Amino acid sequence: MQRMPLDMELPLGLGLAMAQRPEAMERFAALPEAERRAVVAQARSARTKKEMQSCVDRLLK
Repeated sequence: MQRMPLDMELPLGLGLAMAQRPEAMERFAALPEAERRAVVAQARSARTKKEMQSCVDRLLK
């Protein structure tokens, strides 16, 4: 299994939030690399559970 570059590893909160919404994980995996990086960057800047959930919710729109 190939590891993601360190700058692309999922923040724990994002991984946990997407684990609760598998369709979000599927959409994340289907995104082009640049868009996945943008989601990861947004998640890293999230300071609350609600902000992290917003990152996941945006994947489902």
